[in-house]
Amino acid sequence: MSSPYPHMLAPLDLGFTTLKNRVLMGSMHSGLEERGDWQRVATYYAERARGGVSLIVTGGMAPNPEGGVFPGAAGLYTPQDIANHKVVTDAVHAEGGKIAMQILHAGRYAYGPECVSSSPIKSPISPFPPKELDEEGIEKQIADFATAAVRAREAGYDGVEVMGSEGYFLNQFLCLHVNQRTDRWGGSYENRMRLPVEVVKRVREAVGPDFIIIYRISLLDLVPNGQTFDQIIQLAKAIEAAGATILNTGIGWHEARVPTIATSVPRAGFAWVTKKLMGHVGIPIITSNRINNPETAEEVLAGGSADMVSMARPFLADADFVAKAAAGKADTIAPCIGCNQACLDHTFSGKISTCLVNPRACHETELNYEPTAAAKTVAVIGAGPAGLMAALVADQRGHKVTLFEKDAQLGGQLNMARVIPGKEEFHGLVGWFETMVAASGIDLKLGVEASVEALAGFDEVIIATGVSPRDAGIPGEDGANVLSYIDVLRGKAEVGDRVAIVGAGGIGFDVAEYVTHQGVSPTLDAAEWRKEWGVGDPSEVPGGLLEPDAPAPARAVTLLQRKAEKPGKRLGKTTGWIHRASLAARDVKMVGGVSYEAITPEGIVLGGDKGPQLLEVDTVVMCAGQVPNRALADALIAAGTTVHVIGGADVAAELDAKRAIDQGARLAAAL
Repeated sequence: MSSPYPHMLAPLDLGFTTLKNRVLMGSMHSGLEERGDWQRVATYYAERARGGVSLIVTGGMAPNPEGGVFPGAAGLYTPQDIANHKVVTDAVHAEGGKIAMQILHAGRYAYGPECVSSSPIKSPISPFPPKELDEEGIEKQIADFATAAVRAREAGYDGVEVMGSEGYFLNQFLCLHVNQRTDRWGGSYENRMRLPVEVVKRVREAVGPDFIIIYRISLLDLVPNGQTFDQIIQLAKAIEAAGATILNTGIGWHEARVPTIATSVPRAGFAWVTKKLMGHVGIPIITSNRINNPETAEEVLAGGSADMVSMARPFLADADFVAKAAAGKADTIAPCIGCNQACLDHTFSGKISTCLVNPRACHETELNYEPTAAAKTVAVIGAGPAGLMAALVADQRGHKVTLFEKDAQLGGQLNMARVIPGKEEFHGLVGWFETMVAASGIDLKLGVEASVEALAGFDEVIIATGVSPRDAGIPGEDGANVLSYIDVLRGKAEVGDRVAIVGAGGIGFDVAEYVTHQGVSPTLDAAEWRKEWGVGDPSEVPGGLLEPDAPAPARAVTLLQRKAEKPGKRLGKTTGWIHRASLAARDVKMVGGVSYEAITPEGIVLGGDKGPQLLEVDTVVMCAGQVPNRALADALIAAGTTVHVIGGADVAAELDAKRAIDQGARLAAAL
């Protein structure tokens, strides 16, 4: 039988060792290492190794205290760290995997007063100005990289990845955006690239010839005064000559105002720039960013864009990604939807990372779906994200599950999310739920509204009936020109040319995206997306940074909120700025601190310091929050039935699928 993904599953010979396929689990900071429970770290990585990935790269490990992304960040800069890391490498090797440690020096991105860089220019994402390194200080950093690599080898790692992209320390020396030195470490490009080349050279000398060295090279800086592509080729050749085994693609500095991994970025949206480097060096090249399924990975490799693909977040979503693909079961791979809600948002909030679609990610030692010793009959009411996950986990554990859904399709509010331009990945999540339910023993009753009587006799009743729109209490809200967000997103109503949206939370922003777009979503048209965000060819413009050129909006929209704060302030920590920028590019007016006096046929009357003001619009869309849909739960409780209430029916908070899925999984795991 031929392989379903012949390029992705082909081995890669590195000379002194062979990788069993072309899939790299890219580096992600999980927050686990900082907790000091190294067995938990080991379990997390071992599960991914068991799932078939050929090479894992850890989250970034600092080579010294000043290089840590924050004070106390995990690293490998004392001999005592070696034993902890060996727990991890032993576990990965026991599962037949390989693992490399990423050496990450944050430079001016380090969130602490001891940060260092090429020049004393403060980063816009940190309050701490860096200290400019002198010759002795630079030598210390180089030596610390080499020492960290030696210790990684002693700890059992199969290699290291030297982080040279994303605007971190080495990248800061490469670009005039930060490097304003006039000595031998600045000025000409030959001088500016001296540091990363010397680091790789010294690491190779320290670890010997039979150890993987990956260099993460920035192919698109996406900041002013970035590298030209001729310079990138020059660097790539020098890094190869210095002893690197593999080059990995890095895209965009963290301060760049271009999204690089969010769900609105087209799939494999940067593989084209990796392809430009192919053929210029003799070592394998990895491409990365928004590759989240085996079909995309295969297409990228078959098209000659890279020798290998890096996927990071997809291994949070499903540890068995490669094994399922190899077995011809790709439709059962839990999809990474690129939402960042449970991974990067957690990381940047100091929480342990996990995954919206897989709450077990990074919690493998305490959340498991063990077979039940006493099978029960379980009724789940509501096939939205909370109910679906509860039903699937309960079924997996051996309970007999009946799932009631009053609509004709499962998915609940996910079906509204997936029509938003930039959220097309939600189609895959709904499709995955459909596949998994169909393959399970769940008795799915679509188009059936459960009643108190119908639920009599079940051992357990789980209420996941979701939310209802909140009544905003505005005079005139029952007018013909007033629509609910549900009517709009389900295509049940015509929206006028001038629109006021009441409520600037996540749903309000989604509705604004929906009504201002026209034609094909830029997420599905990579050329249009690059134009909209100002991404150019680094062969033509340094750093690949152009002026954004967004299309004209389909409607004139004003986004309103009562809170006297910046609209969108409470959106996702790592994606909120993207949504705000996208709407700003479509001329959406965002107004906070308003009161709603009345809605009239002419528009909406707003209160303020200057007295009532009429905002003339054709349509008012209500996105003023939600309330739990608890009618059935309350009726069951009144009838004496014990129920479990999860998801929006428990707490209505901006359609929080992350919390809903986590609640469903944990409840079902405990039944």
